[in-house]
Amino acid sequence: MNVCNPHRTRAARGGTLVLGGGFAGAYVARRLGRRGATIVNPANFMLYTPLLPEAAAGSIEPRHVTVPLRSMCPHADLLLGSAVSLDHERRVVEVTSEAGSFAVEYEDLVVALGSVTRLPPVPGLREHALSLKDLGDAIRLRNRVLRQIELADADPDSAPQRLTFVFAGAGFAGVETVAELQELAAGALRRHPRLSGLEPRFVLVDAGPRILGQTPDGLARFAARTLDRRGVEIVTGTGITSVDGGGALLSDGTRVDTETVVWTAGVAANPLVAQLGLPVDERGRLRVDESLRVRDVEGVWALGDCAAVPNAAYDGAFDPPTCQHALRQARRLARNLRGAVKPYRYRTRGQMATLGSRHGIAVVGGLHVRGLLGWAIARGYHLIQLPFASRRMRVVADWTAAALFPRDVAELTDGSR
Repeated sequence: MNVCNPHRTRAARGGTLVLGGGFAGAYVARRLGRRGATIVNPANFMLYTPLLPEAAAGSIEPRHVTVPLRSMCPHADLLLGSAVSLDHERRVVEVTSEAGSFAVEYEDLVVALGSVTRLPPVPGLREHALSLKDLGDAIRLRNRVLRQIELADADPDSAPQRLTFVFAGAGFAGVETVAELQELAAGALRRHPRLSGLEPRFVLVDAGPRILGQTPDGLARFAARTLDRRGVEIVTGTGITSVDGGGALLSDGTRVDTETVVWTAGVAANPLVAQLGLPVDERGRLRVDESLRVRDVEGVWALGDCAAVPNAAYDGAFDPPTCQHALRQARRLARNLRGAVKPYRYRTRGQMATLGSRHGIAVVGGLHVRGLLGWAIARGYHLIQLPFASRRMRVVADWTAAALFPRDVAELTDGSR
């Protein structure tokens, strides 16, 4: 692919250009240390996505789940923008930004463009459903729940529809999000005496045979019982066939009248990856070898959700798209860039999920933990993974305030309705 004539040319710091400032890309740049790198990213922060459900529900201040890239990677240059083309023979990437176009020369290119919400061709899904992939999504989802409660208070006849919330996808993201927002809604409704006696309806839909399909069966059953006790309806073996402005139609023929459908059923590689002219698989992920090199392209590496990364610890099986694996891939790739190239190998340390206040599940080694201890392990893990003591202390302060005081039910302005 030929690069257009940009206005300016610059060289990547230390010879390494990182496309993407998410968990994978930011940690590669951070671990390169004083050698330096240039990061291309649309925003000046890394987002810690596992805490987005709590940010949406008000357990954590949304800004506290972000980490400024210039602080996290002090020896890296940051170019706010997006890659639009790649000439891998000349080793040049064209980047567009609000400051204009740039041609960035590199010795090593690291593609860490992450993923986007996977939206299948369900009629009305793109037009009417919400997702939870970035900070704006979290704010919009919080605003939608609180706004529907306010509108139901203004018109109680519309309350059954407005207080019904449908979540599609019962993986970790879907389960944690429905648990957090159910608590947010329950707390908000206590301030609405006109709606006294009305219970919000939360419906969790998944095409699989059970929720949390990646976890051991016993922990999944515990999570289902916990959600059921809180009034969450779990509908498995069923998908959503269409969405409109007034509800969702399920594959079993049931129609659920609702103003809010949230889609958390999986992710797909960032479509920008395919536009760069690099080899991708049938799912749009970059094809990489065991050392995280993009196959058949010299000087290009890839990791994270946008790449099909074979894990030598599991006979080459591809890693799942989780922050845990992205972090370990970043460690290996940074070492490969600095010295001897070795295969990526990592054994999963565990799985965990929070189910609202003081309930959670965790798999740690061979131990299956549930309830308060599972919740504490999950929160502790996320706290450790956040860079900087200052960020951790802010999150701890948010959790403490949420435990001691009623949740804040003010909407947050995100520039859109």
